Amino acid sequence: MNFSLSALAEIVEAAGQAILEVYGSDFEVQHKSDQSPLTQADLAAHRVIEAGLAGLKPRLPIFSEESEPPPYAERRDWRRYWLVDPLDGTREFVNRNGEFTVNIALIEDGRARLGVVGAPCLDQLFLGDVASGWAEKREGGQSTPLSGRPMTQRQSLTVVASRSHGNERLQRYLEALAKTFPELERRPMGSSLKLCLLAEGQADLYPRLGPTSEWDIAAADAVLSAAGGAVRQLNGEPLAYNKADVLNPDFIAVADAAFPWHEKLPKVA
Repeated sequence: MNFSLSALAEIVEAAGQAILEVYGSDFEVQHKSDQSPLTQADLAAHRVIEAGLAGLKPRLPIFSEESEPPPYAERRDWRRYWLVDPLDGTREFVNRNGEFTVNIALIEDGRARLGVVGAPCLDQLFLGDVASGWAEKREGGQSTPLSGRPMTQRQSLTVVASRSHGNERLQRYLEALAKTFPELERRPMGSSLKLCLLAEGQADLYPRLGPTSEWDIAAADAVLSAAGGAVRQLNGEPLAYNKADVLNPDFIAVADAAFPWHEKLPKVA
């Protein structure tokens, strides 16, 4: 089953335009039952993506953060489907710092296989096809191949951390990392752009010790994997999608999947 990354990119770009129309207005912020923010931009992007994916052949089920979640009894039999976050980083959107994204992933057999991440404010697109091992960044009409930078035996480490979600466990982990890697740089970033930073060789590690949902990271997971990186649970296993519980376990994303991280990284408390 072959889907065009360029076709997905067009849908992501159209959703991004719908978001920017709201971004430039005096929008209202509502809150969901879990107190996460919701704006008209989330819903506008969802509608654009849903219509765009419905036009692709063959037609696959769509699971979006902004749609009514299908019962697990129904979706557990989905072998292939679209996993969508129409606007990841709504807090960044509300704060108007530009670090929010549009995300579409193709999930096959519980793994993210294709992914497109768009950053409308930055005029950037990140695309990844895991099967072919191809990842690219599109910006300003130019396309650049993506590849996570190799670790080899470097003593320096650039760690990406959430701009909006930090906790004491993460701080303790970063302190432990600094004992192994004396030259430790921390880069704050919002939304799924954290994984894209790894894919484009601007950072090495992203430890996520806190809740995320499957749709938050699936598209960027595919981009990073296609660029030679990986997203792994703390036990070393890859992340699984289409679980009964859509919350992800804690994970660590790396730019260089071939590096023996299990030998170098401290244990997570």
